[in-house]
Amino acid sequence: MASTMYATTSAKPKTPTAPLSQSRRRVCVVKCSLRDLRDRIDSVSNTKKITEAMKLVAAAKVRRAQEAVVSGRPFSESLVEVLYNINEQLQTDDIDVPLTRVRPVKKIALVVVTGERGLCGAFNNNVLKKAEQRMLQLRQLGIEYTVVSVGKKGNMYFEKRPEIPVDRYLQSSQLPTTKDAQAVADDVFSLFISEEVDKVELLYAKFVNLIKSEPVIHTLLPLSPKGEICDINGVCVDAADDELFRLTTKDGKLTIERETVRTETVNFSPIIQFEQDPVQILDALLPLYLNSQILRALQESLASELAARMSAMSAATDNANELRKSLSMVYNRKRQAKITGEILEVVAGANAMSG
Repeated sequence: MASTMYATTSAKPKTPTAPLSQSRRRVCVVKCSLRDLRDRIDSVSNTKKITEAMKLVAAAKVRRAQEAVVSGRPFSESLVEVLYNINEQLQTDDIDVPLTRVRPVKKIALVVVTGERGLCGAFNNNVLKKAEQRMLQLRQLGIEYTVVSVGKKGNMYFEKRPEIPVDRYLQSSQLPTTKDAQAVADDVFSLFISEEVDKVELLYAKFVNLIKSEPVIHTLLPLSPKGEICDINGVCVDAADDELFRLTTKDGKLTIERETVRTETVNFSPIIQFEQDPVQILDALLPLYLNSQILRALQESLASELAARMSAMSAATDNANELRKSLSMVYNRKRQAKITGEILEVVAGANAMSG
């Protein structure tokens, strides 16, 4: 008897194990009544409307954020031209400007720019992961660091990790302004001038296109006298070209059009003479340039966040469509099976009455 039971048990076919989510979904579909399925289809349809609306709102805001970046370009480029020309005329002079003073790096201030809201995919996680990698590199090099957190999501992240030294928590508005940039600039300015830190690095999500943003780290202080933007490796970045993305409709579907905008700046004559002391001019212009670079980083981070939210909501809308189709198919099959059963019951009853 034992051998027979053992043979019967071993001959029992094994059912393939499905992922947990799929097995739960199948059990739910089998046990759900028609009314429950109707309620779930309505719930998915309402969710789809919300995600589609959020996608369209984010798409409209991306365009505004990009226009804000481009509108601030002439001021930034003009500052670069002035700084470059002043530096060209002072190549033989030994000038000492605090914001351009290079010191041996013993401590670094890392400005981390994150988003104010969620529902934007892995946008905030990518920035925070880049920050963790940079802090690990600094620890391995034996360099101290402190964090200046800009953005609600970053603030929440660092508040839960007391082992990370944070100098200040700041928040940005839905549309970054010079006031927001000035708050960041004042903090890093005081840290650098008081020699509490020897270098300030800016970490933010650089806007590449509507489906891609790249976390980058630029050296914010000390500033280059020529007004160049350099990364942590000393490689200067040329950001003179801006690429705008515009959403349009083609054949009833949303499409993306690109156009490259290059800002024209005024060329300064090499024979220009400055009435004031060049050091005073640099002392006045470099803080403005610092503010403009922080403002641009905040604007690019916002554009990246909105583009990530648009992509996330687009994927959520597509998933809601697929889920609604599968639920509707199950609902129609169960409804058809129920109607067929009722017809069979009527026919069987009629046959019984006639027999």
